Amino acid sequence: MSLTRWDPFRELEDMSNRLNRVFGTNALRGGQEHMALPDWQPSVDISESAEAFHITAELPQVKKEDIKVSVDNRVLTLKGERHQEKESKDKRYHRVERSYGSFMRTFALPDNVDEAKVKADIKDGVLDVTLPKMEQARPRSVDIKVG
Repeated sequence: MSLTRWDPFRELEDMSNRLNRVFGTNALRGGQEHMALPDWQPSVDISESAEAFHITAELPQVKKEDIKVSVDNRVLTLKGERHQEKESKDKRYHRVERSYGSFMRTFALPDNVDEAKVKADIKDGVLDVTLPKMEQARPRSVDIKVG
């Protein structure tokens, strides 16, 4: 009787191969790297100043006319689409990691945002949305006189 070294990773690979055969997929594709990309969602930063809230979204290669910013019922919605380059007969892709297509991000707004004064601007692929606070929500300083 001979000893056989146990390799837990080999068993995991065998199990993965069996599942792939059952479901008709091959995640490893003969040892090649496989990568699944999630739906595209632009990254955002949200900040606050004394006068307003600011949302900055990264939207590279998205044209101004392909972006819609709306505020309805205390919800800010950013919608848009990034179009894929047209295929060229003399160009062959080896890897495509950038995501394309439609996106939508929604943000619940605090009660102190003045919805009528929301502004949006895009420059160099960065969308800046300014959400001004209502006048009564802004902090005020009051001078106190000692008498």
